[in-house]
Amino acid sequence: MKMRHAASAAILAASALAASAQDYPAKSITFVVPFAAGSATDQLARGLGQSVATDTKQAVVVDNKPGASGFLAAQYVAKAAPDGYTVLITTNTTHAANEHLYKTLPYDPVKDFAPVTLLGKGGQVMIVNLKVPAKTVKEFIALAKKEPGKYTFGSGSSSSRIAGELFQQMADVKLLHVPYKSNPLAVTDLLGGQIDMMITDTATGLPQVKGDKVRALGMSSLKRSALAPDVPTIDEAGVKGYEMTYWFAAYVPAKTPPAAVKRLHDLLVAATKSASAKTFYESSGADAVVSTPEELAKFQVAESQKWGKIIKAAGIQPE
Repeated sequence: MKMRHAASAAILAASALAASAQDYPAKSITFVVPFAAGSATDQLARGLGQSVATDTKQAVVVDNKPGASGFLAAQYVAKAAPDGYTVLITTNTTHAANEHLYKTLPYDPVKDFAPVTLLGKGGQVMIVNLKVPAKTVKEFIALAKKEPGKYTFGSGSSSSRIAGELFQQMADVKLLHVPYKSNPLAVTDLLGGQIDMMITDTATGLPQVKGDKVRALGMSSLKRSALAPDVPTIDEAGVKGYEMTYWFAAYVPAKTPPAAVKRLHDLLVAATKSASAKTFYESSGADAVVSTPEELAKFQVAESQKWGKIIKAAGIQPE
């Protein structure tokens, strides 16, 4: 009898979820961001949130849960109710790189989530403290080779971390890595002179460059940014073949009803074309890129393999 009651309860719960999905969204939605306020992911989440709130007449709350390389936010969403009201707006950090950087994760990047859509792709910028005497990538490499281990680089995301590690490997230099909870926090220490260099998302780094607070040495993509056309790519500045980009995507907890996933997908795809989101894309240099849930799932698998190869080649041992 107990088994029958349990089965009936499960069926009723599933039916309730399916029914509520048809009316989705009927209340406020929370966008959970793995990084601090001011980060590129946070800026994108707020731009998208404005559009979704306007379209649905429901509030969208952005909840920043920085720290532990995205563990806190990812784990929180993985354990949330699978009803479409808790959405992870994240990057390759939580869903492609972390599984290769850590021996154990408190979440499964595949099994614990239902993919919704890609949201964008972007490049990074290599910046140094103004007191660092290097004006070019080649000059920075020369300084680092002259005094191995003296110069530091900070990172507040896996994209930033691996960009720095890949730079060390390809430029044959030894730098000291200093980890941060988010890139904006690392930039703050870069401004204060606590660290010497970092390779960060353009949304976080370029405003500091334009404000003459840091010096840009190179772009991590293979083409120059329209926002900083005078800054050469790291590839053309002397580290041939260097490239490190990042991506944004949306996920919900596994077992979220397909109707809710589809509705959220359509809302987010429309949001990438909104004025509030366009402001982010244009100011950050990132490109708006969307996908079906199935395409995101396949893309994530390929990206995980790619990041795994880069991390292994960089000689990084899982922590």
